[in-house]
Amino acid sequence: MSDNNATLTVGGDAKDYGILSGSVGPKVIDVRKLYANTGMFTYDPGFTSTASCDSGLTYIDGDAGILLHRGYPIDQLAEQSSFMEVSYLLLNGELPSKKELEDFSNTITRHTMVHEQLTTFYRGFRRDAHPMAIMCGVVGALSAFYHDSTDINDPEQRKIASHRLIAKMPTIAAMAYKYSVGQPFVYPRNDLSYTANFLNMTFSVPAEEYVIDPVVVDAMDKIFTLHADHEQNASTSTVRLAGSSGANPFACIAAGIACLWGPAHGGANEAALNMLREIGTVDRIPEYIARAKNKDDPFRLMGFGHRVYKNYDPRATVMQKTAKDVLEKLGVNDPVFDVAKELEQIALNDPYFIEKKLYPNVDFYSGVILSAIGFPTEMFTVLFALARTVGWVAQWNEMISDPAQKIGRPRQLYTGPAQRDFIPVEKR
Repeated sequence: MSDNNATLTVGGDAKDYGILSGSVGPKVIDVRKLYANTGMFTYDPGFTSTASCDSGLTYIDGDAGILLHRGYPIDQLAEQSSFMEVSYLLLNGELPSKKELEDFSNTITRHTMVHEQLTTFYRGFRRDAHPMAIMCGVVGALSAFYHDSTDINDPEQRKIASHRLIAKMPTIAAMAYKYSVGQPFVYPRNDLSYTANFLNMTFSVPAEEYVIDPVVVDAMDKIFTLHADHEQNASTSTVRLAGSSGANPFACIAAGIACLWGPAHGGANEAALNMLREIGTVDRIPEYIARAKNKDDPFRLMGFGHRVYKNYDPRATVMQKTAKDVLEKLGVNDPVFDVAKELEQIALNDPYFIEKKLYPNVDFYSGVILSAIGFPTEMFTVLFALARTVGWVAQWNEMISDPAQKIGRPRQLYTGPAQRDFIPVEKR
């Protein structure tokens, strides 16, 4: 292997394959000519060692606990920026000037209303329908209402579609919640910020004024920021794969929502909260720690470890402080948070967890925060989808703009029967 090439020898025949370097992170071996050279494919279930694209949006170093958006550390963005500013950054590549941020925020605000006829879609769902089922259907249906922004080859239409998706997702999500509890829909207000507007549409009722707590707004804005994008995860890859066929952006984002609904992806914070509630009190923690260490016990600690992060999740540090602020401001004396704090300290100092690098992740705290604010657990993944929409849209735009983009077509290792002749039914 040279600095610029890797040599692969198959059956005595050696071929060189180029090595590609990004700005940071591991180099990749370009195997696009592998099949033509060898008649073989690579085998990588889950694509754990495969770079499916090049991207300038998000970088993760799981071993070091680093998450960067366009080069900016996530903790700096969460503490010093806002979700609207991070959204602009992901879409455009650079942080906005004050004027650019004002214009962008105003544009998003002016797109928050949905077509009135779209509200009738909700009546087709049962009242006990999971809100993610509603999100999949309603978001996919947007393409039936906004024909003027479905031409993916027109940069201006892509821009308009991006703004519409980011703007309308809070409205659609709030309506899904309102429908589930039998309350009237609340229209968006242009005098409120993106996050405050969402909270108002979710929790206000016509009978009385809803007081928007700035501490809660700040917490929700941080949660949105921390979930805005996360490199080539399952749902983002789904959006890219759907988009590679030329599907309209609304259909692509609906596909991402469907993937996110899976408990292995978007349901982690709900699972973490349910685990904390199962433990119940601090004095029961040793019992559950022992169960977690027992490989024959089905119990597993949720909210610890991450498929990517092999160190402390950089988002968890922000969430820990935010959770404390929210519970103190709302006067919530929830034993679940006491369990969370004690469990975190035990896990961070226990040799078993250190050896296995089972550090608390962002889901460990976000579930506690969302529950304290008043969201039912079935809404947790909806909030994840709301925040991740900007990342999906930015990734989709990047893919469509890439001249090297091709339709996704993974290969397989076929293990079925070899060719055989058909036998008529009377002879079987």
